[in-house]
Amino acid sequence: MSRLGNLGHRLHRGEIAYDFVGKRKLWYGVSILITLAAIVGLAVNGLKLGIEFSGGAVFTTPKTSISQSEALTKIEGDTGGHEATVQKLGTGSLRIQISDVTLAQAKTIEAKIATDLGLKADTIDPQIVGPSWGKEISNKAITGLVIFMVLVTIYLAIAFEWRKAIAALVALIHDLTITIGVYAIVGFEVTPGTVIGLLTVLGYSLYDTVVVFDGLKETTKDITKQNRFTYSELANRSLNQTLVRSINTTVVALLPVGALLFVGGGLLGAGMLNDIALSLFVGLAAGAYSSIFIATPLVADLKERDPQIAALRKRVLAKRAADARKAEEEPQDAAQEADGDEGDGEEHAAAAGVAGPRRQPASRNRGKNRPSGKRH
Repeated sequence: MSRLGNLGHRLHRGEIAYDFVGKRKLWYGVSILITLAAIVGLAVNGLKLGIEFSGGAVFTTPKTSISQSEALTKIEGDTGGHEATVQKLGTGSLRIQISDVTLAQAKTIEAKIATDLGLKADTIDPQIVGPSWGKEISNKAITGLVIFMVLVTIYLAIAFEWRKAIAALVALIHDLTITIGVYAIVGFEVTPGTVIGLLTVLGYSLYDTVVVFDGLKETTKDITKQNRFTYSELANRSLNQTLVRSINTTVVALLPVGALLFVGGGLLGAGMLNDIALSLFVGLAAGAYSSIFIATPLVADLKERDPQIAALRKRVLAKRAADARKAEEEPQDAAQEADGDEGDGEEHAAAAGVAGPRRQPASRNRGKNRPSGKRH
């Protein structure tokens, strides 16, 4: 059996355990720092919206030897005052994107780009998206995301309870914020592929969280009928039992996504692969983290505020304190009994000496039958 498999069996049997729930304040602090960094990156850089959302034009050239930097230098000043983004595709062609341009402006810019790059105008493939259509797509994406969040919360509240629904919702928002923040920091475009990746990430994160919650539900069944463990301790035990499964699932999911990101996007230069793969890669890692370090500890925090669970915690702690006092008293009682036994032994020995055989005095008839020395 491999080391990881052996570790999983030991975690499931409870032979070893990592105190995730007990150190929840540490994990909360780490998550807050990461989230703040993502928010700062989003506020400073902002999201780079693709033309599908902002409107604009994309010009795809045929295969050319012109590099990305050379193309950007040559078309500078001929983009109608708008910022241009140039990307070298794996096929050797160039993808030139210019946002916020009208149809008439796009036609003029297309002709100028063809002249600048020494290409025929009819060899350039233009794709023009109006700003009104892009705004409509943006609204639909936001609406779909909100509906997804609401349905997820309702489902979890019915399947489990409202505390777990809140914890899962916080974990989803955590994953979404980090993923969007990374997009802002890296500077990747937000395209429909990005939205698809985000929805996939949220679904995967929810799946991992539900697996942990299902194990927690079984572990804490009839919890108030015992006085050995608190809710937080049983939640931590349940989390340890599913830990290796969560890690294995995440690693297996990250490997192909990493191939999409670094091979498909980096080496082949496929723009759509970049958009989907980055959101998936960051979101999957954040989802695995939130399922382990955020969702379950937050459920434990919320449950400990329940009157029955709080009363259980008091009983468990009181029982442990009583057991500790009893354990301390037992050695003292044993020592006192040992001292008492030693004293009793001495008293018995003394009593035995008193009651033992006594020395007889000299016999009065000691000289009887001896010669008296008298002469007869």
